[in-house]
Amino acid sequence: MSAVWGTSLQGLGLGLPSQILASPAASILLPIALGSAVGWSISPSMTRKTYLSLRQPPLRPPSWVFGPVWTVLYGLMGYGIHHAYTTSYHHPGFAATSALYTTQLGINLLWTPLFFGIERPEIALVDILALGANLAALTYNYFTIGDEVAGWTMVPYMAWISFATYLNVGVGVLNGWEITSKREAADKAK
Repeated sequence: MSAVWGTSLQGLGLGLPSQILASPAASILLPIALGSAVGWSISPSMTRKTYLSLRQPPLRPPSWVFGPVWTVLYGLMGYGIHHAYTTSYHHPGFAATSALYTTQLGINLLWTPLFFGIERPEIALVDILALGANLAALTYNYFTIGDEVAGWTMVPYMAWISFATYLNVGVGVLNGWEITSKREAADKAK
């Protein structure tokens, strides 16, 4: 599955430039900067207000946890692709792996605008399920090209995405898949 998907993505010319992948700082800072930019592009105060207005499933973390967790995960994913580039660039499967990395980053960056921007948890769920599939393929490819370090950098990310999927489903179900009215009701109550 991942070899076929990765190969078809490779044909689209997806993948980050070598100058970014060759630099550990650029590889690590790029996803952190992009994730931060997306987070700040949707009003953090509105996001927090929406988060606090929703009925939440058990085990939901406090809102302050998300920033530090995502910073670490973005750093790990950036280090993973840099490590794969420096150890496996000449492997025939690296181009597909690089394409999978780029697509997972794009899919990842869409979730916050879908969930908190347009407030559509059902569309965000489709996005996060696609992200999980892409991450599984990427992790498999890392191990296939012989880079265990890069593969293991994905394990905490995959665990968090699994937990985030549970939260997405839980919030959707508990709120009837409608979050706009919950935030608006909370705004009116204040």
